[in-house]
Amino acid sequence: MIALCGIGWINKEEYMCVMKGLRVRYKDATSFDGLSKKGIFSYPFKNFGRFDPVSKMVCYSVALALKDADESYSPDIKKDMGIIGTNTDGSLQSDIDYFKDYVDCGRKLSRGNLFIYTLPTSPLAEAAIHFGLQGPLLYITSGCLDVPLIIRTAEEMMLLNETQSVLAGVNSKDEAVYFVFKKEPGSESPALCNVPEAVSVTEKGTSLQETAEKFLMLKKRKCLQ
Repeated sequence: MIALCGIGWINKEEYMCVMKGLRVRYKDATSFDGLSKKGIFSYPFKNFGRFDPVSKMVCYSVALALKDADESYSPDIKKDMGIIGTNTDGSLQSDIDYFKDYVDCGRKLSRGNLFIYTLPTSPLAEAAIHFGLQGPLLYITSGCLDVPLIIRTAEEMMLLNETQSVLAGVNSKDEAVYFVFKKEPGSESPALCNVPEAVSVTEKGTSLQETAEKFLMLKKRKCLQ
């Protein structure tokens, strides 16, 4: 059975681990960049300060999802876990920032710290490197915040034996949600629901926050600890 075992959601004001029932609200948006110091990451994230906003949002959400699924990670641990993601704009804002900097500053050579985020796969790659993910990496161009699409894609990856588990998520410029799906969840990682149930929860178009809250309500209805 493929099961949903963890959900991490974050925006500029609060974050949530659904299975653990953890919801933390920080006082104002200016504290967002300091969240890495508040225990979201298990160990320091190299070069995190240079990341574009989307990469930060994705990596925070991935860390929360892994924490929610009781998936430990460290520089020495490699995981047979894939990661897939989608959003509405790809890397458009990073592309704009890169070309604006190039033109406004009269550069003859590009600025490397901006250039590396001009691909929509860059946030997923940063997450894969830090969390030791060695499964498939896939960015899906959908033009909308299509949560059912990434859930079904995660299921297909595991049914095809491409990986044993998948981090699947959606982000906008202001929030992100990531799910941990496992092909054979163990007793140490209780499941919230199977794939058809997860799809049914997400089929009606809602914000990512509302999506996370729906799963939180599902957990409460099932009386999961």
